[in-house]
Amino acid sequence: MILMILQRLGLGVLTLVLVSVLVFAGTEILPGDVAAAILGQNATPESLAALRADLGLNAGPFVRYFAWAGSVLQGDLGQSLANRQPVADLLWPRFWNTMALAAYAAVIAVPLAVGLGILSAAWRGSLFDRAANVIALATVSLPEYFLGLLLILFLSVQFGLLPSLADTYAGMGFPAWLRATTLPMLVLVLVTVAQIMRMTRTTVLAVMDQPYIETAFLKGLKNGRVVLRHAAPNAIAPIVNVVAFNMAYLIAGVVLVEAIFNYNGLGRFMVDAVSKRDLPMVQAAAMVFAAVYVVLNMIADIAAIALNPRLRHPRVKG
Repeated sequence: MILMILQRLGLGVLTLVLVSVLVFAGTEILPGDVAAAILGQNATPESLAALRADLGLNAGPFVRYFAWAGSVLQGDLGQSLANRQPVADLLWPRFWNTMALAAYAAVIAVPLAVGLGILSAAWRGSLFDRAANVIALATVSLPEYFLGLLLILFLSVQFGLLPSLADTYAGMGFPAWLRATTLPMLVLVLVTVAQIMRMTRTTVLAVMDQPYIETAFLKGLKNGRVVLRHAAPNAIAPIVNVVAFNMAYLIAGVVLVEAIFNYNGLGRFMVDAVSKRDLPMVQAAAMVFAAVYVVLNMIADIAAIALNPRLRHPRVKG
């Protein structure tokens, strides 16, 4: 068990190293000139050259990568090129805003999705099962920005129930914050509920095809009791995996949702940084997203090992 956990941790660290290389390479190939983006179109060649030298942009990419990676390992995310403020001071408030929105969506999405998936498996082939699968397939197929625009059109423009923009500010009351963030929360819930529900249904049905489930039915146990007492507990490990994967999406996949609703989170922070060619901000935001994604997937792997006796105690061949 401990060896497996250490292996997952090692893979996580290796993944973050590879991601850091890809993030740095990706920011290197972004079109445009950082110095020109900062100084504007009227900047002279001398001032552009001086700024590039001041920012260290004249050094080779390998030198800049190792300097940046070394700073990140020491907890220094660098300095914003646009306003010369520490990136950490700008990034972490947005990160916690994103975490708050993700938590709001998760509290609603996870129990709803797991419950619907179990009911759909228990009532396999029923009208409820078919309707739930059609709705889930429709919401999964639609892009997040399209779902967001539909919700804005109907819930904000047509009926005026909710604000179209998720404008939040420091010191905002909790009820006002809930109302302001309900539309982006609904988009995230629609996407994640569909994925978790379909996976839960598939996993529970796979368990229900096992011989011991047939034995439970032959003993005269009712369908609901068989599903809740025998099938669902044995399907918990894959369900935990898909829930953790979708929690990673809630945090790392909110870029479009935050941009649509103008929510002051890490996703919009990253979009603004890309538009300004503020490379340290882009790199820091991308690494935070990657770290959260990797950590949540490691938690899912470790939870799957802890919940599955066959993984905790693998058979030795030979």
